[in-house]
Amino acid sequence: MVEASGTQGAASQFPITTALEFPEWAVERSLGMTFGVVVRSMGAAKGITAGFRALAGGEVKQYTKLVEDSRRHALDRLIENARILGANAIISMRFDSSEVGQGLTEIVAYGTAVVVGDRT
Repeated sequence: MVEASGTQGAASQFPITTALEFPEWAVERSLGMTFGVVVRSMGAAKGITAGFRALAGGEVKQYTKLVEDSRRHALDRLIENARILGANAIISMRFDSSEVGQGLTEIVAYGTAVVVGDRT
């Protein structure tokens, strides 16, 4: 179980797991699928710099930062949508990504919105 406990964003104090259940909480009600989507572009100037770094080999830090930030943003949107459904937790959480256009990347965070009871 991963309990988001950062100090910023919607992820603070909202239980999320990639598993099908929480070992310490009983799922009282399943509210269905929920997701958060973000589409990002590197931008022309940063993209050119990142392209040169990619040619040299090794980590391309501009892309790493973009993907990390995009995942956090998608996760925040996932949690917002789960809360709208009335959930207080998410199970079976996953990330997915794809290219949706030239220079555009879609990041999706999705899972099952649930209501869990008190810790056992």
